[in-house]
Amino acid sequence: MAKEECKALLDALNRVTACYRHMVLSVGGTADSQNLREELKQTRQKAHDLAVANRNKLTAALKDKNVSKEDKAEFERLWVIFSTCLEILETDMKRALELGLEFPLNVPKKHLIQTGMSGGTAGVAARAMSVQNMKYEAERNIDEVDLKDLEQEIHKVGEMMYEMEMKVNVPQWTVEAKQDPGAELKSTTSAGASSGGFVSIEERKGFCDISKLLAAIVFSAVLILAVILAVCVVKLS
Repeated sequence: MAKEECKALLDALNRVTACYRHMVLSVGGTADSQNLREELKQTRQKAHDLAVANRNKLTAALKDKNVSKEDKAEFERLWVIFSTCLEILETDMKRALELGLEFPLNVPKKHLIQTGMSGGTAGVAARAMSVQNMKYEAERNIDEVDLKDLEQEIHKVGEMMYEMEMKVNVPQWTVEAKQDPGAELKSTTSAGASSGGFVSIEERKGFCDISKLLAAIVFSAVLILAVILAVCVVKLS
């Protein structure tokens, strides 16, 4: 039961962190606005709440001496994924702080970055918050107040990562992955898609092998022809 809860919390944290990164890319761009700054604030606060819940669950599980060896290995794997997710969140929060300081909303003469991105980010924020529509309640000077809060929250995430290392020591190099790198990219089907529009990995591999063989034959034939022509030219001269 605890393992399923940890996985569910970690999936939620990964989703919120990914949404936060997507929105950070819009800071200072043409899509930047008062609403975006509030969406960022709400999203990172939810990410922090999920991180605290993840930390508490995983810490308790890893300190439990009655956990089986197999379950402990799985909890350690989830712990490494969680630590990596926190590092990504901290990096994106620092990036949001730098961009927020560089492009304050209360300086209209400041030129924005022309990223090529347009449109709002409300859909991404709503997905992160698990709501249909976002509600905006921030004051007009959100960028000034929010940047101070953001600095404090970055410090809290850093402290959380440090405390995690002190309480539970799980070296990343001791944890084995359950699948090969990029294995999820090799999936030939996706949810709701018909299998008729996909080519299996084996079929693709076979096709590539045949193509390589034909290329090798053509290259060899050209090489032999070139040698014959060179010998003929030498004899004629």
